[in-house]
Amino acid sequence: MPKVSSVTVPYASYLRVYEPLAAFPEPERDHWARYARRSDRPSYQDELRRSLADLVSTPPVPVPVHESGDAFVVETEGVVRVCPWRTRLRGWQAMGELPEQLPAPVLDAVLPPVLRRQTAADYERWRVRNPDARPWIRTSTWQVPLHWFVLVSDEERVYEPCAGPGRPPVFRYRTKMVEARRRVARGLRALRDALDDAPLVEGLVDVGRWLEEFHPRSLVEVDYGGLVHAVPADELDEDHSAADVAEGIEALREGDGEAAGEAYARLVERWRAIRHLQFAN
Repeated sequence: MPKVSSVTVPYASYLRVYEPLAAFPEPERDHWARYARRSDRPSYQDELRRSLADLVSTPPVPVPVHESGDAFVVETEGVVRVCPWRTRLRGWQAMGELPEQLPAPVLDAVLPPVLRRQTAADYERWRVRNPDARPWIRTSTWQVPLHWFVLVSDEERVYEPCAGPGRPPVFRYRTKMVEARRRVARGLRALRDALDDAPLVEGLVDVGRWLEEFHPRSLVEVDYGGLVHAVPADELDEDHSAADVAEGIEALREGDGEAAGEAYARLVERWRAIRHLQFAN
């Protein structure tokens, strides 16, 4: 395996769920309790570097052979909560999405068809033994999906241009599970009345079902992750996407299509500029 460098890996955002230790059965609960006491826990950049190191090996390893024993940890109000990486499961799921993201010749060059077929077969056998498995993390590249912002509010926004010596900037929202579920329900009522089966509705339905699988005392986090390295600091400082989404939904609820359109236009312009960076030299 090639040596993993300290270079920052772009450019993904994350939707994470942190569950309290009580949500995990033994012996997994004991593992996470001990893990949470560690002082050398890895970051999301470490996870990305490990994945990229596997992909550039010969032959490439699209999915780790063993599941990760790492997690993200937060402690608030005396409660320790963990968000397991589950890198292997997420790798399998990402493999299934690749045909929609890459042209066939590019995909075949990066991951030969025989390797993809073997990986898919491994996943199917694993799913038979683990039918209820689900990830604690969702990932999106070169954007934050607009329906993620429905889960959070502008008051929960945290932007730290300098998080400390040697630490990257931080831009995230974090909320209680009960609030995220309430916002999903309210948002869906307003959006369905105005938009029927728009992609925003479909995305919100999907993420709402996912949230229902977790402990009610969990925390939900929207993290810009590596996108903080792709967006100038002044634009991040002015980024209030959750407020724009909330304003647009409230306008729809009140029947004000013009105000809803203005909020949506701000969001589209902001995130179109970021997505275009994907194709820049």
